[in-house]
Amino acid sequence: MELATDRLWFDGLRESDAAALFAYRSDPDVSRYQGWRPESLAEAKGFIRNQAGLAAPSPGQWFQRAIRRIDDGSLIGDLGLCLSDDRQAEFGITLAPSAQGQGFAREALGGLFQALFGRLDVHRVHASVDPRNLPSMALLKAVGMRQEAHFHESLRFRGEWVDDVIFALLAREWREAHAKGAGFAASR
Repeated sequence: MELATDRLWFDGLRESDAAALFAYRSDPDVSRYQGWRPESLAEAKGFIRNQAGLAAPSPGQWFQRAIRRIDDGSLIGDLGLCLSDDRQAEFGITLAPSAQGQGFAREALGGLFQALFGRLDVHRVHASVDPRNLPSMALLKAVGMRQEAHFHESLRFRGEWVDDVIFALLAREWREAHAKGAGFAASR
């Protein structure tokens, strides 16, 4: 899945990304609410190897892409995508601490939505977030998603029951907002 925005491009994770991936994915501030946190560099390398054979998203399987800066090619995060057979998609995004607060996540999601609602003809996207993760909650609202559900103590996560909040966006809602100029950084 080819995807680029004004400042970012997305491609497969490479073995040479393992140290950077491990560094930000194992950072306690980054991984606090994440389902996957690598325990070792070897585990990060294994994750990359498992993703290496996936050229495109397929229903029911998580497809992870590297998020890179166009200006220097550096890995600044990753984006996960899982399609379903009924034209829906779930996503997750993780950025290194050094890339946070610069609009990269919003830009990446704008590019993702353009690809999903355009080329892939997805009807609805959704994301699951821990309500204690206030920056992610704010990001999802900023990109036009609406909160659809708040499930109380619905997930067992690292030994405790936690809440789960679902945000979603329909293709027609995205098109309407995009037509009004409430868009994101342009995708290429």
